[in-house]
Amino acid sequence: MSAPELVARGDASPGPMGRGGASYELVVRGKKEIADGVVRLDLRDPDGGPLPEWEPGAHVDLVLDDGLVRQYSLCGDPADRSRYLLAVLREQDGRGGSRHVHDRLTPGDTVGVRGPRNHFPLVPAARYLFLAGGIGITPLLPMLATATARQVPWRLVYGGRTRASMAFLDDLAAAYGGRVAVCPQDEMGLLDLAAELGRPAPGTAVYCCGPEPLLRAVETACAAWPAGSLHTEHFAPRTDLGGPDEEFEVTLAATGRTLPVPADRSLLEVLEEAGIAIMTSCTEGTCGTCETPVLDGVPEHRDTVLTETERAAGRSILVCVSRSRTPRLVLDL
Repeated sequence: MSAPELVARGDASPGPMGRGGASYELVVRGKKEIADGVVRLDLRDPDGGPLPEWEPGAHVDLVLDDGLVRQYSLCGDPADRSRYLLAVLREQDGRGGSRHVHDRLTPGDTVGVRGPRNHFPLVPAARYLFLAGGIGITPLLPMLATATARQVPWRLVYGGRTRASMAFLDDLAAAYGGRVAVCPQDEMGLLDLAAELGRPAPGTAVYCCGPEPLLRAVETACAAWPAGSLHTEHFAPRTDLGGPDEEFEVTLAATGRTLPVPADRSLLEVLEEAGIAIMTSCTEGTCGTCETPVLDGVPEHRDTVLTETERAAGRSILVCVSRSRTPRLVLDL
């Protein structure tokens, strides 16, 4: 799943990743079309060694040729450290990452990988309702298996354009049967969110991943639910977050150096021009790669990664898109 594209924010290495995250190479052992426009990649260590641990909801960065870096959800078994499985939808109007995967990657090729990182954790709950739209099924697959293993009740409602475009239908039917409601749009229309979410259900964690219109509709439908019930992962940046751009200053705690951030420049641009090494990927606030600790000041969050609790705490910022509500921010850089 492109994610452009946690428990307790379960990163493979603890803490924000804004200042680190070296890539390593994996080999493509398998590539298979599993639905219309969707291929599954099987990535393994070239020497057969174990891969870094991960938990449901995690994604990795693929470091492709021509400087492309794209995020894809892990959809295999977290207990199987011999391989990473990714499902990639061809996005004709995308920026080229999925086309590279579909058209140029072949078994035997090596590909750079960073992570795993997890900004979409499966939190403990009395029960789960999973809502998937299209390729948004990918991060939910390990969650279904984990909830099943923990004997926690759950239900999945899975929508897509057509049955042929919906990946993993046979696997879901074989493993879970009636707990999965398959809703192709050409047969049944849009998902009936009023039926699924019209009455708040305390104790139920709602997990949704899919295209932006679905996420927005689910957010609206869950407005009356208890705080913290809804968990989402966004593919695309939000354009309705934050106010007008204002100038502010950023101070680097390690050196005490203070830099102006003009209204027409991003915080990331200013840091990079000053020679500060920041690991980046999407540059749209959707992947979490550039998350950096905040020591003082109040961030104006414009990302789609941090939870409402994390936003309120103000302890970190995604420097690629977010700015400051106060005249100065102090970063742990």
